[in-house]
Amino acid sequence: MMMATEKLFGLHATALQLRSQRMMMLASNIANAATPNYKARDLDFSKALDLASQGASTDGAIAYRVPVQPSLDGNTVEMATEQTAFAENALAYRSSLSFLQGRVNTLTRAIKGE
Repeated sequence: MMMATEKLFGLHATALQLRSQRMMMLASNIANAATPNYKARDLDFSKALDLASQGASTDGAIAYRVPVQPSLDGNTVEMATEQTAFAENALAYRSSLSFLQGRVNTLTRAIKGE
């Protein structure tokens, strides 16, 4: 099934899934901004996409974020960094989704013979 979606949608289907995974990770970071000793994590999208295209696990693309200014309670979440990364990721997610919607519309028209 994965091969069929890759043929139809290219890497955009995989990119959408990875963007969604990263969005959840960034949202978790933001939600835990006040949790003592919480370590912020992020997904290196380029590395994850390379790993996914090779059929490998994307776990190797997840890393702990190194804070610019460490907090006294050991929490590494920096709201400005997280919010910026979340906004950029949301925009890229929407772009991939728009491409896939266009592709689905094209396929639907082709099936209907329009």
